[in-house]
Amino acid sequence: MVDQVYIDGSWETVATDETITVYDPSTENVLGEVPAAGDTEVAAAAEAAAAAQSDWGLRSAPERAELIDDILTVVREHRDELASLLTAEVGKPTSAAQDELDFALEIGDYAVGGGRRIEGDVLPANSQSEKVTIERHPHGVVSCIVPWNFPVWIFIRKVAPALVTGNTVVAKPSSNTPLATHRLVELIDEEVDLPDGVLNFLTGHGSDLGDSMVSDGNVDMVSMTGSTGVGRQIAQTAAESLIPASLELGGKAPAIVWKDADLDAAVEDLITARVSNTGQICTCAERIYVHSEVAEEFTEKYVAAAEDITIGDPRDDPDIGPQVSEGELESTHQAVETATAEGARVLTGGNPPEGEEFENGYWYTPTVLTDVTQDMEIIQEEVFGPVSPIIEIDSMDQALEYANDSEYGLSSYLFTNNYRLVNRIADELEFGETYINRTLGEEAQGHHIGWNNSGLGGNDGEDGKYGLLKYTKIKTLYQNYEDPAGTQ
Repeated sequence: MVDQVYIDGSWETVATDETITVYDPSTENVLGEVPAAGDTEVAAAAEAAAAAQSDWGLRSAPERAELIDDILTVVREHRDELASLLTAEVGKPTSAAQDELDFALEIGDYAVGGGRRIEGDVLPANSQSEKVTIERHPHGVVSCIVPWNFPVWIFIRKVAPALVTGNTVVAKPSSNTPLATHRLVELIDEEVDLPDGVLNFLTGHGSDLGDSMVSDGNVDMVSMTGSTGVGRQIAQTAAESLIPASLELGGKAPAIVWKDADLDAAVEDLITARVSNTGQICTCAERIYVHSEVAEEFTEKYVAAAEDITIGDPRDDPDIGPQVSEGELESTHQAVETATAEGARVLTGGNPPEGEEFENGYWYTPTVLTDVTQDMEIIQEEVFGPVSPIIEIDSMDQALEYANDSEYGLSSYLFTNNYRLVNRIADELEFGETYINRTLGEEAQGHHIGWNNSGLGGNDGEDGKYGLLKYTKIKTLYQNYEDPAGTQ
């Protein structure tokens, strides 16, 4: 049992006896328990972070970066232990758990180098003896709220750039998957010489901690990845406190497969983009629009690829493991049931897999649907599971209309060999990122940003230079260096 939270450089017992049970989604066996922190612990953590921030913010960027690099060294040296915990609590196949740690290290390495690249501006003033300087400063205390699908990667994705830019942090993992990040913080405490209060870590229910992690008077910014519904609540609370909120929210990514596309490559990329992490990624290709001239051939190839996906004990490294919880499994199956009731036809999948090894756990087979229409719930609502509805389209205008017909605007996909068409579509797709002739996966130097109900747009997303700059605020200096006495 993990029975403490990390506040001001020490492991502290929470004020209540309530705990959260963590389950192995492949067996439903209990993996452990973590304490359920509350407002008392949030207040203590935020106060500690605020007290530590002034000294931390005055350290040089290279000095802060060196300590962030020490955190990444911890990940490298303990990656097998951390990967094993990810496999156990998330249900990730072993190779996918290792991939997550690679993603974390890549984004962390970018943040380490990026600390030296936080640039301001020196501008000409209206007067000959003046200059205008724009500087970047840390916000202060940042609350980092981490989702369950990539616990370590998104922990590093938020914490590393926040710390390297001079902020201090109060971080909270999902109550579904807190074990790997908790162990990482234990290792950081043991092996990294971070000043007390710079990094604080709380476990607990989002419904109990979410509000206070935003509304506490010592919190200056919140960075959250999660559902659109929860994001709206956080945005409202942040607005009441007049603090910035960076929100990476849900998605319903369309994929357009044009008639000149390499169908084999498109199928390979799109099946990966749908079933990776058992379909539990906000950037998954959730709805596929295929030109009618190639729709039959594409669909046959896609169904065959879906049926080739291996599913099983994540420790045996299949293609996919279980879904993370009973609730996620029920939501996925209900989405398929609703679609078939509305007239969709299941080409493969549509149920949990059969077999003794699947009697316990939260399993679902890769599912392909046809006879789907644009107004169906399966097209409009996010489905966090390996379900692929396919719709035929006859023109690019129709494809664009359907693709943009969504409340979400996170990711999109396009497969075509017509690069004149690429430029048009890239301009007209209303999504923060588009993958062209490739599968999913952001890169550290890019920028992961949601439009519409997937985020706030602007520069508040993750990764790249903008993902660093969002953790800073601007100060403008108007300097008059005239010497009226003529002494110099």
